[in-house]
Amino acid sequence: MSRTIMIIDDSPSIRQVVNMALTKAGYEVVEAEDGQDALNKLENMKVNLIICDVNMPNMDGLTFLKTLKQQANHKFTPVIMLTTESQQSLKMEGKMAGAKAWMVKPFKPEQMLEAISKLILP
Repeated sequence: MSRTIMIIDDSPSIRQVVNMALTKAGYEVVEAEDGQDALNKLENMKVNLIICDVNMPNMDGLTFLKTLKQQANHKFTPVIMLTTESQQSLKMEGKMAGAKAWMVKPFKPEQMLEAISKLILP
């Protein structure tokens, strides 16, 4: 049974890099361009984990995270923030909002896959 991971990033090249790493590791991948796009797609699906950027147009990652955690069917979905932001204050805000991990770009696919294997829902 394959597990599905959603990637939310406004950069097509980042989505592509993450998608390739995840597909190679055997995951199904769904892509979204920003928080709003992701919420629309999540209305009709369940994913096992979400990887989300912070700085995006329409709806940024932290707003998305807070909105997601208020939804009963996605409340426990683990979210990894993947971003260029490394300020402690933002990391704390992400943690308070429910992010399970914070990875700073550029990232190593192996590191990301290791974090995913620890956090992903069965």
